[in-house]
Amino acid sequence: MPNLVFNKKGKVGIVSRSGTLTYEAADQIVQYGYGISTAIGIGGDSIIGMTITDILDLFLKDTETKCIVMIGEIGGKLEIDAAEWWIKNSENKKPIIGFIAGQTAPKGRTMGHAGAVIGNKSETAQVKMDILKKNGIHVVISPADIGMKVHEVLQKKDQ
Repeated sequence: MPNLVFNKKGKVGIVSRSGTLTYEAADQIVQYGYGISTAIGIGGDSIIGMTITDILDLFLKDTETKCIVMIGEIGGKLEIDAAEWWIKNSENKKPIIGFIAGQTAPKGRTMGHAGAVIGNKSETAQVKMDILKKNGIHVVISPADIGMKVHEVLQKKDQ
């Protein structure tokens, strides 16, 4: 079942630090009648090949992608860097829906893998969500709301 959610080609790009939530978001998006332009899982480890910012830049240049879903998590500052880059450097403001996993994680405890650990206050889910909102990203509190928010944002954009 998981790979079937990527069979419907569409206009929503996904960048994610969570493999499982990538499938969940894609499934919701398809259930709302949209398809996926590209889904990129960068993982949540400390050492990665591309940053969220790198991928946002590619999505903004992609003519098929009209909306972006960014799934982040506690630890590090990839999501913060991406949000601040997007608001300052992007002339092409495609809407971004953001979710940060780990909202109830205790400080200093590794959650799942090496990258998902809160080292300081700026790495908490709440601080990241606040920064994303401040930079114009549509933040959802629950991963169950990703598809609905994509639908709302794309309906407004098409009006």
